[in-house]
Amino acid sequence: MKTYIKSLLLACIFISTSVVTAQQSDFNQGKRYILEDIKITGNTNFNPGTIISFSRLKIGEEIVIPGEQISNAIKKMWDSNLFSSIDVYLAKVEGNKAYLEINLIDLPELNNIEIQGVKKGKIEELKKDNNLVSGQVKVTENLITTTRNYITNKYKKQGFLNTKVTVNTKEVVDSIEKSRVDMLVYVDKGQKVKINKIIFNGNEQLSDRKLRRAMKNTKQKNPIRVLKRSKYIKEDYKEDLVSVIDKYKENGYRDARILSDSIVYKNDRTITLYIDVEEGEQYKFGKIEFVGNTVFSDARLQSILKIEEGSTYNGVELRKRIADETKPDAIDITNLYQDNGYLFSTINPVETSAEGNVIDLEIRISEGKPAYFNNVSVSGNDKTNDHVIYRELRTKPGALYRKSDVIRTIRELGQLGFFDAQQLTPNMKNFNTQDGTVDIEYQVVERGSSQIELQGGYGGGGFIGTLGLSFNNFAIKDIFKKEAYKPIPSGDGQSLALRLQASRFFQTYSFSFSEPWLGGKRPVQFSTSLSHTKQFLFDPISRRADRDRRFNITGISVGLAKRLKVPDDYFQLSQALSFQHYNLKNYNTGLFTFGDGYSNNLSYTIGLSRNNLFTDPIYPMGGSNFQISAKLSIPYSLFNDVDYKALKDERDQLDPTDIDDATRIGEIDQERYKWLEFYKIKFKGDWYNRIWDKLVFKTGLEFGFLGAYNQDRGVIPFERFFLGGDGLGNFALDGREVIQLRGYPNQSLSSQDGGSIYNKFSLELRYPITLGAQAKIYGLGFMEAGASYDNFRDFDPFKLNRSAGFGLRIFMPAFGLLGIDFGHGFDALPGQTVKSGWQTHFIIGQQF
Repeated sequence: MKTYIKSLLLACIFISTSVVTAQQSDFNQGKRYILEDIKITGNTNFNPGTIISFSRLKIGEEIVIPGEQISNAIKKMWDSNLFSSIDVYLAKVEGNKAYLEINLIDLPELNNIEIQGVKKGKIEELKKDNNLVSGQVKVTENLITTTRNYITNKYKKQGFLNTKVTVNTKEVVDSIEKSRVDMLVYVDKGQKVKINKIIFNGNEQLSDRKLRRAMKNTKQKNPIRVLKRSKYIKEDYKEDLVSVIDKYKENGYRDARILSDSIVYKNDRTITLYIDVEEGEQYKFGKIEFVGNTVFSDARLQSILKIEEGSTYNGVELRKRIADETKPDAIDITNLYQDNGYLFSTINPVETSAEGNVIDLEIRISEGKPAYFNNVSVSGNDKTNDHVIYRELRTKPGALYRKSDVIRTIRELGQLGFFDAQQLTPNMKNFNTQDGTVDIEYQVVERGSSQIELQGGYGGGGFIGTLGLSFNNFAIKDIFKKEAYKPIPSGDGQSLALRLQASRFFQTYSFSFSEPWLGGKRPVQFSTSLSHTKQFLFDPISRRADRDRRFNITGISVGLAKRLKVPDDYFQLSQALSFQHYNLKNYNTGLFTFGDGYSNNLSYTIGLSRNNLFTDPIYPMGGSNFQISAKLSIPYSLFNDVDYKALKDERDQLDPTDIDDATRIGEIDQERYKWLEFYKIKFKGDWYNRIWDKLVFKTGLEFGFLGAYNQDRGVIPFERFFLGGDGLGNFALDGREVIQLRGYPNQSLSSQDGGSIYNKFSLELRYPITLGAQAKIYGLGFMEAGASYDNFRDFDPFKLNRSAGFGLRIFMPAFGLLGIDFGHGFDALPGQTVKSGWQTHFIIGQQF
């Protein structure tokens, strides 16, 4: 007769709640045996050898029965979550030899899963979220309970407060005698439950309306509310009850508390929330003293605290002035200490008296030792080389700890564009208060930083093909290393871009390269670009491009940009030298007053910019970015001995409709524009402010002016501004700048030859749908206004073309920014009387 080992039964009971029955043994306790054989029985599909090997029991070894070896074997089998029952028997004993039998019953596998009561499109999502995969999941009570709870809570969060989920299983008998079950999940969501009323009792000093406004996530029914629905979510409701008390504390009622709260079902669709409060008495601030401060004076700390004696007690504001947990770079006392190295400091407000409803406080400060960084490390960068990251770090080993340096480092790493800005994490560890040291590790998650542009379509009378490659984390030093192509040499933070665009009527080739740390020691950016464009006129007879009538542009530019330290190190000074050669052959279109000849554009550009945008460059939630620049040519008219006044007077007397006069006009203008002479001033600024959660308000201002040194020579026909539309320039032949103003057709708000001055104002409200690593999606609403002018005499900054609308942006690392805008123009186009109306704009690769 088989004998069950008692100590093993106790082990099974301890490890599992399964009910195990067996015969109890009466053999000697703790006797040593040689394990002669193990027999596997029961309803299991696992190979006996596999089970024996997994149990770690070895035939021929000495074991103690009952003992730890067999207990550990049972524990390992339970921990595998493969069996619903485990029985161990001592089958027989021959002298000092023991024969064991392990009787197992496999947990059933999930055969089929059926979910009823929800839309078909949601079924696969629920299966995936609960890992309900046929043939790969063992059906346990825990799986059933977890599935039921997950689905119930999921729909309760959507407002289906009465959701009920039933999970039934049915055993399936199949030909291979494997234990399987079908699972049926029935979801009864019921009606969506909304909050009809939120009623407060006991409040005399603060109105129901003010208290309801303090509840950010729990709202009662209101037909005009759009952003917040009146649904009940338990977790949000509990947080809002805390917000109610905070509202009282902001108004001096520091003893306010919630006595009780209850839910009353009005019907299946609506509930009423009753909240009983006790307000207590109103308090005021009394004397506030600082204790323990040696680094900063009382006056310095008071300038941060900004709480005056006699003011209404505000516990919430007091807490924020000491340590504002909602803003990592807030102006508070804790950050004041941490920005000066005192990582281990503690600041605690203590009430010393509350007589006569006047609260005296001591702000007790323990400054501790200044902290210094010991080890600084980076993890998660599989592609980007370490030195590219380390050169951006403002926290160096041995340097004094400053919280602002940690925050700035996170922003700098996010601005690189190589990492998912939402997952950048600084981990502080190994705090040593005695030595005054701390370690920090920056965890990064890399994302694709290269983009490919491949387009094809019909336009301008023919097929247009575009191939663009942009590598934003390039490593030019590895360009000749075969093993570095994965698929391209990368990791050094350089940028390289190639673009080819061609049709029957034009061809464009461009190349650009930039190195952000020239020499590797200073943040000095070197950039260079080459471009060549060919444009052909249409031959109406052959209906093909006439290659003998062409306009070519060849350009090259070299630039340097240096990060400044004054006024602060958010500023950057950039300089560039560029040259373009314009060559026209029999290219008479009216765009230029001469069809044969050439022009040269040698110019110097100097710019000053300041960029302190928050971490994510695609969806910044704070900060600003502005640039002011001047593009200047050499004032050739001062020394080239050409009488431009005489040329102008002669030109004014000629008749452009006369063939000979038209020819002479072309000769005069060829002389005027042989070397372009101009100056161009531009300003652009964007400001971002987070209003609530991730809702961001962006404001923008732009201005541009193209002028001439010599008025007799006049403003050049190149480098002009073209306002209106989506802002996509396609291919620019003459240095023109295309300015976005949605709600109007492309380039429709400037004259045919472009304006020499423009201004633009914009407001934009943004909210993200997702900010994941693979795709960032956000919706937006906008209002814009702008105008373009041919000369300064016509300039009127208040006479603007206005528009408003909404749109969507999708950013994917491999393709860049994609989007669509629907804009309504409120004003008529130049020369028309009917307003522009609704316009649809598609955005590809535009600035964020």
